[in-house]
Amino acid sequence: MAVFSKTCEYAIRAVLYIAHRSADGKRIGIRDIAAGIDSPEVYLAKILQDLSRKGIISSVKGPNGGFYMDSNALSRPLSDVVEAVDGNGLFTGCALGLKQCSEIRPCPLHDQFKVIRGQIRDLLNTTSIGGFNQELLQGALSLKK
Repeated sequence: MAVFSKTCEYAIRAVLYIAHRSADGKRIGIRDIAAGIDSPEVYLAKILQDLSRKGIISSVKGPNGGFYMDSNALSRPLSDVVEAVDGNGLFTGCALGLKQCSEIRPCPLHDQFKVIRGQIRDLLNTTSIGGFNQELLQGALSLKK
């Protein structure tokens, strides 16, 4: 079971890949990113364009262009990527998808899911985009399926 939408999964993996590969100032091309995270290139291009517009990643056009992240972007929490792609529904939504679910009118899973939702929010808020670079360099983590 996936916690994130497919688009958000690709976005998170791409952002982590760009963070890892651009840590030394390089710019990474779309083909390299798509191959590095096992993503369809055309689909990923749309995702990255949107993330660039929203200021999560940076890009430069042209023969020496590509995607990159500066130190400010690397220190941002992963929750910024999730919210940029999927909105805040993961952090506020009902486990059963009910619109009227609330503290006053809870669904059957409300109280338990509220705890899990809070743990996911805390994890994503306290984990920086650049926080995985060392493990990725050492090969301890993977971004491919």
